[in-house]
Amino acid sequence: MSDSRQVSMLGFAKDLPNICSLAGLLCAVFGIYFAIEGNFLAAVIGVLWAVLFDWYDGIIARKMKGRTKVQGEFGGQLDSMIDIVSFGILPAILLLSYGNYNIWFIPGAFVIIATSAIRLSYFNVFGLIDSKSYRGMPLDNNVLILAFVFLFESFFSHSNFSILIYATLMILSTLNLSSIPTPKFGGKWVYVLVAYVLVMTTVFGWILWSRV
Repeated sequence: MSDSRQVSMLGFAKDLPNICSLAGLLCAVFGIYFAIEGNFLAAVIGVLWAVLFDWYDGIIARKMKGRTKVQGEFGGQLDSMIDIVSFGILPAILLLSYGNYNIWFIPGAFVIIATSAIRLSYFNVFGLIDSKSYRGMPLDNNVLILAFVFLFESFFSHSNFSILIYATLMILSTLNLSSIPTPKFGGKWVYVLVAYVLVMTTVFGWILWSRV
């Protein structure tokens, strides 16, 4: 414990996996900014890249040699805090903004943030069911599914689509807190994630460019 007291907070921030985590947080901050501004596709791009960095911080941490237990514990706590922002606060703000900050969207925003806090706290205490399974659906899956839903935005009126994403996020929140075993994707699945993020970024970027 004495060694951990001698390390400054910025000393932990210079750890490569934590730099990756903070890059994901930066993407989430951009996503929040664009969501508030009403640029929803740009917000979705931001959260997709937040997912990618969230996956890679763990990959980098596992591949690095010589990381101490304290560095690992700090990285885990930092990752958890950032996940609340990326997969709790950002989707909640996106929902509120898309609903034109109507008071009826506040309960949904609360459910999203509360779900992320409960799930992450539970995971920090109990961890995985086993080496290959989560209890309930991971939070990052929510925004990957939400991004896919946004591909069909043009087929709906704004008001109808706001109801659709409201319902989608409530269903996903229920799955997050469920006891359903969910596979832990890793290994070669990271290449699938990279391809998904790049394709969706290209599609949404093209849509945004075509609107200019």
